[in-house]
Amino acid sequence: MKENLQLAIILLLSSVFLVLETNSISISANEAQIFFNGSGITHYVSHFFIGLLGENDLALRLPFIIFHILSLFLIYKIGKLLLKRKVDRIVSTAIFALLPGINSAALLVNSASLVIFLTLLFVYLYMYNYKMLSYILLILALFVDNSFSILYISLFFYAMSKKDNKLLIFSILLFGISMYMYGFDDGGKPKGYFVDTFGVYAAIFSPFLFLYYIYALYRILIKEEKNLLWYISFVAFVFSLLLSFRQRVQLEDFAPFATLATPLMVRVFFNSYRVRLPKFRKWHKSIAIFVVLFLAVNTFFTFVNKPLYPLFKNPKRHFAYKYNIAKDLAYQLKEKNIYKINIPNQNLALRLKFYGIKAGGKKILVENDYNSKKEDVIKISYYGTIVAKFYIMD
Repeated sequence: MKENLQLAIILLLSSVFLVLETNSISISANEAQIFFNGSGITHYVSHFFIGLLGENDLALRLPFIIFHILSLFLIYKIGKLLLKRKVDRIVSTAIFALLPGINSAALLVNSASLVIFLTLLFVYLYMYNYKMLSYILLILALFVDNSFSILYISLFFYAMSKKDNKLLIFSILLFGISMYMYGFDDGGKPKGYFVDTFGVYAAIFSPFLFLYYIYALYRILIKEEKNLLWYISFVAFVFSLLLSFRQRVQLEDFAPFATLATPLMVRVFFNSYRVRLPKFRKWHKSIAIFVVLFLAVNTFFTFVNKPLYPLFKNPKRHFAYKYNIAKDLAYQLKEKNIYKINIPNQNLALRLKFYGIKAGGKKILVENDYNSKKEDVIKISYYGTIVAKFYIMD
């Protein structure tokens, strides 16, 4: 099968799964805050697509899915410079497309998907010698998100290693401007969150692939050439771990950069695999198959997660709980011909607003039982498990 066709299949399958998943999830409280009350680029991008396609989940999430598909194409193009064989480039793109954290970024209303796309676009422009365009993109990134300060400090270390004075001065200047514009959150009582940070990274990559990710970064550090992609991923990862010794880290600022080392992981693996004689490759092949299968299972349950609710005594501990409930609740309220109701829970009120349920009227929607009549109870169930109850009071 030709390489371009294989790439097209990966892009198509990723697009289809993500689009289908938009029907399964609801807008979360954080996403509703961004959509209704935000002021950043994510707010305006989502409103632009809602204006084109109407107020629905697909329109809300479509721009981030588009950024994701563009990122897959860029990771493939960057792989052409780093990976000599066609199969390596396809494997690299496929693994990146499977990462649970990458798929979550592609579905959710936040800046991660855009940050990943713009960073990969910068890497592409820089590595393909469109230096002027890459510098312009770095300036524009200042006004997109505060997390690009991590990219700037990564470029500072890269420029030092390559003795590139122009990039060194440019990156440290942009880092300083970013700090001036957005500041740095160092508040709160000092407390270690190192283990928590490791756990989140394991969820982003899948546990066994994350272990290999650490190994690949370390191996490149001590034995192999350290390129631009490695500096971006390594600095973001190490800085997040160092900060986690003192405070809770906003990993959505660091993870988009840390995940970009996927082509490097693939290169490290295949270099180690191919230097061995075929009869000595069985161990490597078995480990690789196990890690990829585990990754695929993780990704599958990222998409198909509602069947897991029966496994939880407390449904609120389900990792996708905050992305469920609201759409189904709005549907049942509309079935009762209720389009306006008082909701003490302001986060829930904002979520329901997206689905056409306004605040007001005589009735009240609560989450505690006040001896309501049977017909006044709304139950949200997934696969035979009641995950939430709401009560309508007059």
